[in-house]
Amino acid sequence: MNDFSVTGGRTGFLLVHGLGGTPRELRYLAMALERAGYAVHCCQLPGHCGTEQDLIASTWTDWNAAVASAYADLRKQCPRVIVGGLSMGAVLALNLAAETEQKPDGLLLLAPTFWYDGWAVPWYSFLIRLLKSTPIRHIAYSTEREPFGIKDKRVRHIVMQQMLSGDSSVAGCLRTPGEALRQFVDLVDHVKPRLGSIKCPALVLHPREDDMASLSNAVLLQRKLGGLVECVVLDDCHHMITIDQQRDLVVDKTVRFTEWLEATIDEQVRRKVWRSLRAEAGVPDVTGTSVP
Repeated sequence: MNDFSVTGGRTGFLLVHGLGGTPRELRYLAMALERAGYAVHCCQLPGHCGTEQDLIASTWTDWNAAVASAYADLRKQCPRVIVGGLSMGAVLALNLAAETEQKPDGLLLLAPTFWYDGWAVPWYSFLIRLLKSTPIRHIAYSTEREPFGIKDKRVRHIVMQQMLSGDSSVAGCLRTPGEALRQFVDLVDHVKPRLGSIKCPALVLHPREDDMASLSNAVLLQRKLGGLVECVVLDDCHHMITIDQQRDLVVDKTVRFTEWLEATIDEQVRRKVWRSLRAEAGVPDVTGTSVP
């Protein structure tokens, strides 16, 4: 297994990689969050980091179950948990927020992807949805192409060499089977109608020059999510924002969002305790009463 954890403080992060990806694409962010004092767990989705047949044999419900299990484990360690994901991982994070009884305290949505419509995606990509109902999905594949979601030429070269090595545990799959794409479409169809029910605060980070998923994906979340949404548009990277040229900005925005979230939660708890003490003392709860 390629999932990994780092220990930290009272706030924990569960980070989920994308379709055909690997937890390593989140390692830079995870290590930076550890240095900032947070606990982090990056889970490996079933069927990933192995062969194409392994990926074909897995379903979106398998991926969802793995995320839910990792979330439950992290909840035992940290009283506050933020769930985040890159690309399809963001959609899995949203699904968890919609379905779990104990809601995440926040969401970190990194280049969230509901459809592939970036500038480097072939014009016929809309046919992906047709794979859902045709047997051609068993023989169809989507092959990674330049710029591989990475604007930084040095990092891109490294990732290309890793992908061409055939070891998908390092940099993910060079091509994605049609059956896995069908599972992705099914996941999206399951999550989209539930977006309005998700009330926890969300930070969306999306590149303007995303080669795989345009800004329309981020706009959808701004329009449909039921809670507070902060959206940051990155101006100098492609889809893989956790390893590309603005990875440090991704870290900075994540830490600032978390600090705000922690302060907000602490204030809410303080107000709840104060009201409880007033009630026990028989003091009426008057709207507008200041909290010391």
